[in-house]
Amino acid sequence: MEQFEPVIVAFCCHYCAYTAADMAGSQRLAYPANVKIIRVPCSGKVDTLHIIKAFEKGADGVYVAGCLDGDCHFKNGNDKAAKKVAYMIKYLEAIGIEPERLEMVRMSAGMGERFAQVATEMTEKIRQLGPSPIKVAAA
Repeated sequence: MEQFEPVIVAFCCHYCAYTAADMAGSQRLAYPANVKIIRVPCSGKVDTLHIIKAFEKGADGVYVAGCLDGDCHFKNGNDKAAKKVAYMIKYLEAIGIEPERLEMVRMSAGMGERFAQVATEMTEKIRQLGPSPIKVAAA
């Protein structure tokens, strides 16, 4: 039996997390190729509907990556994102989907190693959980 390779969607804010992903690439830090990065102007712009759509379209796991506490370029977008993610975690749990499939992470533009670490850890966690129940139900 071949090993399950999860699809991970990472919503990354333009100023910090996306730049950290770029830095990880520049430093030639390895992270799983199954992490699909979606650049957003601010993590606060990621709506609950975006998260749901990511799962509906085949993601096994999703994370929203924003700026560090107190460092959001749009004042408090990262805090708004954290509240939306917390809400969605409860929602996923309520509908019978493992809440571990969704995460909020924070990093600065210079944290390429952190980006690679989060991508790797999320991939491993989702690999242990197996395919998303939403994807399995759609198949």
